[in-house]
Amino acid sequence: MQIIQQILFAFFLASAIWFFSKKIKEIRRNILLGVDEYLKDNPSQRWKNMLLLAFGQKKMFKNPLVAVLHLFVYVGFIIINIEIFEIILDGLLGTHRLFFPFLGGFYNFLINCFELLAVLVIVACIIFLARRNFIKLKRFASNDLNGWARSDANYILITEIILMSLFLVMNSADRALQLHESPHYHAIGNFLISGMNVSFLTGLNDSTLIAIERSAWWLHIIGIFAFLNYLPWSKHLHILLAFPNAWYARLTNTGTMMNMPSVQNEVKYMMQPELAPTDATPPSKFGAKDVMDLSWKSLLDAYSCTECGRCTAACPANTTGKLLSPRKIMMSTRDRLEEVGRNINLNKEFKEDGKTLLNHYITVEELRACTTCNACVEECPVSISPLNIILELRRSLIMEDSNAPTEWNAMFSNIENNFAPWKFSPDDRDKWVEEMNMKN
Repeated sequence: MQIIQQILFAFFLASAIWFFSKKIKEIRRNILLGVDEYLKDNPSQRWKNMLLLAFGQKKMFKNPLVAVLHLFVYVGFIIINIEIFEIILDGLLGTHRLFFPFLGGFYNFLINCFELLAVLVIVACIIFLARRNFIKLKRFASNDLNGWARSDANYILITEIILMSLFLVMNSADRALQLHESPHYHAIGNFLISGMNVSFLTGLNDSTLIAIERSAWWLHIIGIFAFLNYLPWSKHLHILLAFPNAWYARLTNTGTMMNMPSVQNEVKYMMQPELAPTDATPPSKFGAKDVMDLSWKSLLDAYSCTECGRCTAACPANTTGKLLSPRKIMMSTRDRLEEVGRNINLNKEFKEDGKTLLNHYITVEELRACTTCNACVEECPVSISPLNIILELRRSLIMEDSNAPTEWNAMFSNIENNFAPWKFSPDDRDKWVEEMNMKN
């Protein structure tokens, strides 16, 4: 019977790793569809960013209460998973609490720490569920979260509550079996949280307690395997991608726009034709129309988005009722990238599907509403830049499709003809000096 359980466990473990690895490889391939961008300079600053933003959650502490609650879930997720390592070894080797003989009394201390964290995770998740579904904060009630996005957050929070509860139930039954001096259940000592429930279980016979303990153990570990494979389909992929995304953050001053050398050269050669090389070739494309035209970092941003809505809450365009939502920009980019990925999976290469990120996923109205104030970039806790995507799409919209508001076209025409945004001849630009001299 024991060997069957070990084989069954090995099958679940191998399946979970295989499916997870397969999806992660697809995500990596999708990200690398983007345009190359060098982001490996100044590694010391990049490590600092990752430690402060991803590990330390520096930006989260702009709201201390929410930051502390999020820290409970984050630390609980990281530290309690240390215990998962023992569970995996127990499942493969057919042992029970493998590390106890080696750690002795310190083992009980660790389990008590894990239980305290489990309770804090449960409390934090309940509060987060209330904030989303009962208090209904504005950034969580936004229309861009309608449908799957809203359900996804609830599913994750409920799953975490269930997983932590199963961990405590497993320990309660284990402690009751210890008190019964049941074979294979080490006398570890009382547990800080689950020990409180032992009085309700000690009256049960050993076979019932073992059934409870084993059921909770199996449901806990299978739930974790399922959670692992749900992550790549969920916004909670940021649990993993927040770290590389913070490391690869652009280190230029916040708000600095990336100019296109090809555009700069076009303007320079227009101003000074004598500088234009005889063999100059025009750029093949300006800006981005689809996800493949964006930088790979922008695509990594899309997968790293937590959908927390802090960017949208800070956006002045959104606040004044305009259609733009930086969160929706990131979600739309990820949706289109996933669609492109499915296209490649089906056809072995991308086949034109008549759709593009621009127009089909992100509208002209959204792009024109952006004031490029950079508030969305400042607010993001994991170094995501919706602004970079907006700028690239606007470049394509204007320079490829010649689609700009009338007011902008007038300004462009003035710059082209008069070398300034105003409708004045360059020859007349200094006349005001002459007039001032005449008055004097």
